[in-house]
Amino acid sequence: MKIDKKSLAAWAANERTRFEADLRTLVEIPSVSAEPARAGDVRRCAEAAAQLIRDAGGEPAILETDGYPFIHGRFDVDPKAPTLTMYNHMDVQPASRETEPWNTEPFVFTKEGDRYFGRGTTDDKGPALSALYGIRAAREAGVKLNLRVLWELEEEIGSPNFESGIKTHAKTLATDHILVSDTIWVSRQRPACPAGLRGLQGFSLTLETGTTDQHSGVTGGAARNPLAELMQLVSEMFDARSGKVKLKGFYDDVVPPSRREIEDFKASGFTIKQFKKDHLFKSIRSDDPVDVMKRIWALPTFEVHGLVGGYTGPGIKTIIPPRAEVKISCRLVANQDPRKIEKLVRAFVKERNPDVKIEVENSMWPYKAPTSGPLADAVRDAMKFAFGREPVFVREGGSIGAVISMEKVLKTPVMFLGLSLPEHGYHAPNENYDWPQASGGIVSFVKYFDNVSRL
Repeated sequence: MKIDKKSLAAWAANERTRFEADLRTLVEIPSVSAEPARAGDVRRCAEAAAQLIRDAGGEPAILETDGYPFIHGRFDVDPKAPTLTMYNHMDVQPASRETEPWNTEPFVFTKEGDRYFGRGTTDDKGPALSALYGIRAAREAGVKLNLRVLWELEEEIGSPNFESGIKTHAKTLATDHILVSDTIWVSRQRPACPAGLRGLQGFSLTLETGTTDQHSGVTGGAARNPLAELMQLVSEMFDARSGKVKLKGFYDDVVPPSRREIEDFKASGFTIKQFKKDHLFKSIRSDDPVDVMKRIWALPTFEVHGLVGGYTGPGIKTIIPPRAEVKISCRLVANQDPRKIEKLVRAFVKERNPDVKIEVENSMWPYKAPTSGPLADAVRDAMKFAFGREPVFVREGGSIGAVISMEKVLKTPVMFLGLSLPEHGYHAPNENYDWPQASGGIVSFVKYFDNVSRL
């Protein structure tokens, strides 16, 4: 098979029925890593994924960690050839039709025309399959590159055992280069690659001032209200209307985006109208597109995820609660250190309300990817080859903990070639993937593999 767009597109079209059957197999296994009751399903997903690698002509292995395993697949052609590893993840977010507005059953693969609905279709089982099919096509085209896959099963819970796991299996996982396909374009009209990922530092703040609910008439005025105190503490840490963080030193290490990055942001196809539509927002903090892109890609954040305490039933129950908890996190950008942010929050809380207990949650470092050099050029060429337009390099607002771990432990460059779109609904009800992105992804992966084999 020749490596030209027509031949590769025809190959993908011929494999479409098999691709959809494989995606059905994966989607209908509810591999929700966050739910202990799904542990058996997560293991079953590992076995099914290993079988897909075997069916594709690879050598699969399920490698154990202190938590869920990861799946490794080898498609080697020549010991002297370079090696490239494709990273994706096979665990998914929770989903329920009872509590969320799904139009279909989340763990039943549903095809509607070119669109595939179901939890995990776009995050990240569909792109993982596109990469696997790209490997198959590259082998048929005679690409001289040893190709591997590394599929994680704990990405959706912050990859707590991934780094220690790849340290344990470092010899098996040795590679010259890693390509990640777990990112989102800005719009269907313009391919986009992330030039960075935001990091994360999470916290739970708890205040307990009593043991039971107390009558607000009998004790009000004298009793401390932990719910109100936590609300005040959070409002002292950041301005909820503007999003500006008030912690002294929080922005010290932030490097603003360059002029070239801003130009790529502007060329990405981002619009306020589409952003609000994709994420079902009624209003957002800014109506300036460049300002919004900076906020979601290039600036750190402070977010409140949940506040627990007191009475939440119908009407008002006039009590003072004995305990309250608030869950918060900060997204971090390049050069920010999660450990420094933890120290800033601890010091602030100790000064303002020393009775509040802090529990540190997920922590992930930010990542800055290269936008120049042979690998970046290979990405540009591959995406233009498949989708007809050269990609822009933007930044990804989310975090992928495995990226920093792979770069550090395996000592290899990490690049990105994502396929998902905003309308595909990452982490949302009615998550979906579509054949144009899937098949275009297959073509772009083959071209990228061929480009890298010639470096």
